[in-house]
Amino acid sequence: MRLQFPVAPWPASLKVVSLLGTAALLAAGFSAYRVIPTPSGFTHQFGLGVALVPVLVLLGCLIFMVRGYAVEGSDLFVERLLTSTRLPLAEIRRVWLEPAICKGSLRIFGNAGLFSFTGLFYSKRLGRYRLFATDFSHAVVLVFPDSVVVITPEKPHAFIEYLRHRFPHVATTPLACDS
Repeated sequence: MRLQFPVAPWPASLKVVSLLGTAALLAAGFSAYRVIPTPSGFTHQFGLGVALVPVLVLLGCLIFMVRGYAVEGSDLFVERLLTSTRLPLAEIRRVWLEPAICKGSLRIFGNAGLFSFTGLFYSKRLGRYRLFATDFSHAVVLVFPDSVVVITPEKPHAFIEYLRHRFPHVATTPLACDS
């Protein structure tokens, strides 16, 4: 049985960044297309390639945006537009809600606000972690033996309670702060 957990609604900031980012990328692609110098040959092909880069970035962000989460068996699936990312829950050690957990994080690789916040990030508290989020006020931290994942379900308390029930060994308290 697959249990669905909707993603947290987009906050105004994500809507604004996505709208402005989409407009900027489309404008950049259109502008690059308009200045292609010749109707054929290498420069034309190169110009088309340059004009397509912003559109491909936009499509990539759209395809990998977070649409929801689902738990099936011992796996968590981060649902994307055309695919999903599977995260095995069998070895989960700890889960808790902490809205400010991503504050001050550095993006190593990923998307920081075009349709979602996804990728690999770093913070002093969590170390390196994977992020699949829309609204940080719903941030749920999942700790595994060799990794950390942050997600943002619409109802974080219900998600945590489900995991606690499904995996009774899971601690629901935050990691201790190193001061």
